Amino acid sequence: MTTLVIIPAFNEARAIGQVVGDIPEALVDEIVVVNNVSTDETEDNARAAGATVLTEERQGYGYACLRGIEYAKARQPDVVVFLDGDYSDHPEEMTRLVEPIAAGEADFVVGSRIRGDAEPGALLPQAQVGNRLACTLMQQIWGATYTDLGPFRAIRFRDLLAMDMQDKTFGWTIEMQIKAAEAGLRIQEAPVSYRKRVGVSKITGTIKGTVQASSKILWTIGRMAWTRAERTARLRARREQCRKTVRAGYENG
Repeated sequence: MTTLVIIPAFNEARAIGQVVGDIPEALVDEIVVVNNVSTDETEDNARAAGATVLTEERQGYGYACLRGIEYAKARQPDVVVFLDGDYSDHPEEMTRLVEPIAAGEADFVVGSRIRGDAEPGALLPQAQVGNRLACTLMQQIWGATYTDLGPFRAIRFRDLLAMDMQDKTFGWTIEMQIKAAEAGLRIQEAPVSYRKRVGVSKITGTIKGTVQASSKILWTIGRMAWTRAERTARLRARREQCRKTVRAGYENG
C-alpha cells in the first residue's frame, strides 16, 4: 500500500522540520509540504527535511490541500494522510490512522484529539466548544458519530477523489467529514495525542480567526444540509466510478 502525506503550511518555519522528521519513514512513500504564501523559511526548512515542496499562491487551508491533491493525482497513492505543519499533532502516531485502512477495516480515519491524550492548554476552549457543536450537528443531521474535526486524518485516495472537495478555507475538514458520511465510507476515529503548537495559531489564536472559522464551519453545515439529498446520490455514483477507474489502472499498469 502506497501512502502520500500532504502538509499545508503557512509560516511554519520553526516547526515544519520537526513535523517532517517525525513521520515514520517506513510508513510513507512521499511527504508533500504545500507552502501557502509563507513569508518565512518554511519552504527551505521543509525541503531540507526531505519533503517535496509545492507552492500555492492563493491563501487558504483548503487551497493548499487541493494543490496537494492535484499533485497526488500523478502519483496515484492508495492512501493520503493530511497533517498540519505546526507540530501540535504527533506525526509518529500516523500508524494509528493508516493501519485500519491497510487492514481493510476503514476507508477514512480521523485522528480524535478528544479521545486521545491532549496536553493541558493545547486544545483551546473555543476550539473545544466549536468541535462539540459541529459534531453534534453532524450527528443529528447525518447520523455521523464524530468527536472531533481534527486535521490529522487518513483516507483512501480513490474515495477522496470521489468527494470532489471544494472548500478553499476553514470549511475543508468538515466538508470532508460530511461527504464521507454521505458517500457511505467506513469511518473510524483513532485517538491521537495533541500538544501546544509551535507559535500562535492563525485560527483559534486570534479573535478574528476564531470568528471566521466558526462562521465558515456553521455556514458549511447549513449549506450541505440543505443540498444533501442530491449530493449524496451523486457522491455514491462518483465513488463507484472512481473504484472502477482505479481498478482498471492497476490491471493495466
